[in-house]
Amino acid sequence: MDTYTVIGGQFVNAADNTSAEKRFYVTLENEIGKRHEIILSGNSLNTVKLGKEYFIEDDHSLRRVIRVAAAVICRDGKVFASQRGYGELKDHWEFPGGKVEKGETPEEALIREINEELATTIRVEKHLTRIEYDYPEFHLIMDCYICSVINGELTLIEHESSAWLSAGDLYTVDWLPADLLALSYVQNLLLNS
Repeated sequence: MDTYTVIGGQFVNAADNTSAEKRFYVTLENEIGKRHEIILSGNSLNTVKLGKEYFIEDDHSLRRVIRVAAAVICRDGKVFASQRGYGELKDHWEFPGGKVEKGETPEEALIREINEELATTIRVEKHLTRIEYDYPEFHLIMDCYICSVINGELTLIEHESSAWLSAGDLYTVDWLPADLLALSYVQNLLLNS
């Protein structure tokens, strides 16, 4: 799937357009410099932001893309899981991590996020899998990395609970939908370590 970043746009001048019918000409560019232009109108205008990443749906609308990195922290045949303490998906379980900021690699984002969320320094060892999932408001691209703790105690700052889960315990908690898709990879990792 090609993703594009909004690099510019302008309103299409039409004398007979009311404010509710205004159309906006959007210019997007992918990471290899390929450009694409589309025209948006109505509610679509409020959801498109300069510098943000999107993919173009079959109906030529734009769907926001959010890239995150997730830490699969393993120890003694178990994996660390945390329960969200905030937001719309509060109380669901996840592999800790967060958004990859512009100019940041997923590995750099993961080290930063784990330090911010769990007051812990990790080593990112190996890419495990990439999960893509359509939430109602955006398309998530989640890169999962096998990690180990270098320094710190995995102190909960933003999460309400945590657990070390064995391969047999992975399906006993209520995971976020995208994280649920990663469980077979994590279970295989735990069973073969």
